[in-house]
Amino acid sequence: MPRVLSRMTPRRWIAGTAALAVLAGLTGWAVWPEDPGFTFHDEVITVASGPSGTEPVALDTRYFVPDGASESAPVPALLLAHGFGGDMHSVHAQAEDLARAGYAVMTWTARGFGKSGGQIHLNSQDHEVRDAQRLLDRLAARPEVRRDAPGDPRVGAVGGSYGGALALLLAARDSRVDAIVPMITWNDLGRAFLPDAAGGPVVDGVFKKAWAGTFFSSGAGPPGPDTDPACGRFAADVCAAFLAIATTGRATPETVAVLDRSSPARVLDRIKAPTLLIQGLADTLFPLSEADANARGIAANGHGTPVRVAWYAGGHDGGPGPRTDQDRVEELTDEWLDHYVAGEGGAPPDSFTYSRVAGFDALDRGLVTNAYSIADYPGLTAEPAVSVGVTGPPQRIANPPGGNPAALSSLPGAGSALSSVLGTALSDLPGQHASYVSDPLTAALDVGGSPRVRLRAASPTGEAVLFVKLYDVDPDGGATLSEGLIAPVRLTGLPATIDAARPVTVTLPAVVRRVDEGHRLRVVVATSDQAFAGPDTPAVYTVAVEPQVSLPILTGTPMAGPGAIWRWVLAGLLAAIALGLAAVLLVARARHRRIDRSVAAEHADTPLVVSGLRKEYADGFVAVSTVDFTVRRGQVVGLLGPNGAGKTTTLRVLMGLTQPTRGEIRIFGHRLTPGSPVLSRVGALVEGPGFLPHLTGEENLRAYWRATGRPWEDARFEEALEIAGLGDSVHRRTRKYSHGMRQRLAIAQAMLGLPELLVLDEPTDGLDPPQIAEMRRVLRRYATDGRAVLVSSHLLAEVEQTCTHAVVVNKGTIVASGPVEEIVGDSPTVHLDVDDPVAARAALDGLGGVRFLQEAENGGLIVDLNGTPRREVVASLVRAGVGVDRVAPRRRLEDAFLALVGENSRGSGDR
Repeated sequence: MPRVLSRMTPRRWIAGTAALAVLAGLTGWAVWPEDPGFTFHDEVITVASGPSGTEPVALDTRYFVPDGASESAPVPALLLAHGFGGDMHSVHAQAEDLARAGYAVMTWTARGFGKSGGQIHLNSQDHEVRDAQRLLDRLAARPEVRRDAPGDPRVGAVGGSYGGALALLLAARDSRVDAIVPMITWNDLGRAFLPDAAGGPVVDGVFKKAWAGTFFSSGAGPPGPDTDPACGRFAADVCAAFLAIATTGRATPETVAVLDRSSPARVLDRIKAPTLLIQGLADTLFPLSEADANARGIAANGHGTPVRVAWYAGGHDGGPGPRTDQDRVEELTDEWLDHYVAGEGGAPPDSFTYSRVAGFDALDRGLVTNAYSIADYPGLTAEPAVSVGVTGPPQRIANPPGGNPAALSSLPGAGSALSSVLGTALSDLPGQHASYVSDPLTAALDVGGSPRVRLRAASPTGEAVLFVKLYDVDPDGGATLSEGLIAPVRLTGLPATIDAARPVTVTLPAVVRRVDEGHRLRVVVATSDQAFAGPDTPAVYTVAVEPQVSLPILTGTPMAGPGAIWRWVLAGLLAAIALGLAAVLLVARARHRRIDRSVAAEHADTPLVVSGLRKEYADGFVAVSTVDFTVRRGQVVGLLGPNGAGKTTTLRVLMGLTQPTRGEIRIFGHRLTPGSPVLSRVGALVEGPGFLPHLTGEENLRAYWRATGRPWEDARFEEALEIAGLGDSVHRRTRKYSHGMRQRLAIAQAMLGLPELLVLDEPTDGLDPPQIAEMRRVLRRYATDGRAVLVSSHLLAEVEQTCTHAVVVNKGTIVASGPVEEIVGDSPTVHLDVDDPVAARAALDGLGGVRFLQEAENGGLIVDLNGTPRREVVASLVRAGVGVDRVAPRRRLEDAFLALVGENSRGSGDR
């Protein structure tokens, strides 16, 4: 009968109208264009620059004005500079955020890039820095920009990498800059591209050819009609310096002088603008040492300039870093600019902050970091330091001719990612490296700063270029080179023998890393690396590492990240909702079902008795109609049925994962209820194995058992491992397990404590034939000493060979149960194993009614007896001189199963 609509009362009409109004408002809010909070316009402007200050250059600019800014309501301004190879579009999103925060933001494409004119001079004082000064002049002339004095805008400078160096150089040259935030930038450009971890002069540094080549290629073209195709848009002196160093792999005083012009290190004594230095941990181009040198130089210049340092888990190799770190860096920047440029808020603390990777986000699998703070900036050689011993004899290593083949520790822009993928596959080539390893650590170490090692070297040429690396080696032998960072060293004046060599201190790139207990440290000294230029002449060096590695320890105070308050509020709301739901469930359960704690004496020694089980869902779907069966000690019982027959639902009810509509389950006489103590006598694998990938199999099992709250001595750990047959694989991390090993580990977990009843859902799922055969033996071994096994499987042949009993379910109802051989039953078809199939067929042809069907795979015969007794068939064969090895029924469990459920049978959609 059709449903009659309820009468529309005034109260319902008002409620419906209000609901529609709210819905319309929400819809409009969702689709209405959001006011960006600013406007911007693009303009190509010409500024006077160059050494004389009169040379014109066209700059492509973009200017953002926040809403409400005017001559009567002026706002502070920012210069936002892009990185090398980028343009003003590269920083558009950051400019939008700053404009929304109330700043007038000027972005532009630096000379030599994009649509701007001029040549690339690498932030020289006479060119790129003077260009920025002219932009300051334009900001000072804008009516909506706040001014400290005529011609002096209230302005800060922000930039990353190339733009970060510009911010430092501009602040040193122009006192109108009120605050700067340089990010992932350099201190000494010569030292950055020609490093020497032993402290040698820049002119003798080891050329960082991979990064230099990347820089040069990103600025080399397209050349104009009047430019040198070898140099593209680089200025002639910059191009010549690069070509000279790239050709020989060595610098000269002249080439170093070109790089000095672009180095903030030479002008730090002039910087008075409060400076926030943000540097990335994942940076093989400009590592933490560059920010450290900038911080120390500004702090020592005598002006009392506020300086703050922050490290984050990004950089030229790590990109913007994890979202948690991006939020922290943005908050630090906003706080710094708001106080020192906008004049709002209290003075930011000068504490040092840093982050350490803590794991992966459960939603997007991205990295998550924890942030820490320390009152005073500790630098790169923080105290206290811990010495860790490494051992190994002096070793001979070869420098390859022409530097090829060379080890691969990092690639520009992919240092940390590459090192995590390659491990030591390509980073340490045979014959080209020496290795020195520590004992396992007895306690975890929070390393923060530059580790130091001392080494000795001997060379037949008196000189050697070496690359020193520090690996974190886990108990499985997996080695991690933090962020792909290595320390290049050029040693000169070396003796020919190691006995005469004097020790040299090597300062490795700074890292922030927790080295866990049980891990080892490995110091590697190599002769080649594709990221650097080494000597082409083949030679054999001898190296020795002194037995102590010094590790700076960084212990900060944990910080609440941006948005932490909202996360706590959200957590509180979720907790309140969860408590409310729990209360509702508890009340409903108390009202509808009384817990039965009685013990049925007749079943006290029976592992499992299922009686009248029914499971019906709220929508009327019946997953299990009527199920009754028993599992006794010593039995391996197979639960069979087509897809949707109700097998999984039965097991879920059995394990307390869902409640039955009717019926009961008793385990050793106890009525099964959620949380019932009798469940401690049951081990189960129902929903599939789930393990923590960073733990070994043994660690996963131990963690599982600890969660049960039961004494460790009750786990019977070794017995469970022996039955499951895991062997030494239990000591490997589970992320390296095959599917079959994970299944066996899951079986071992279910077997912990050797429960008297083992319940398994598809234990052979995904296993190959040898693994299935082994699982068959495992289950048979387990069902001894009075234990029992209930296994659900769709592999009928496996059930036939493994199980003593079977329960066949179809459409939620049991259609057969009992010993497997009874369900299979007798068969008119037999399999004959004979020694002479041809003679056997001739003899059988003489027997009336016996019909040959086919040859078996092993050469035997399959025949239909058609009522003829088996003994008569065997006697006839023997009289004919045919040897009979075996007579077996041909009928299989599969035949019986299909006869019971039908070949086209489908279940009701088991849930």
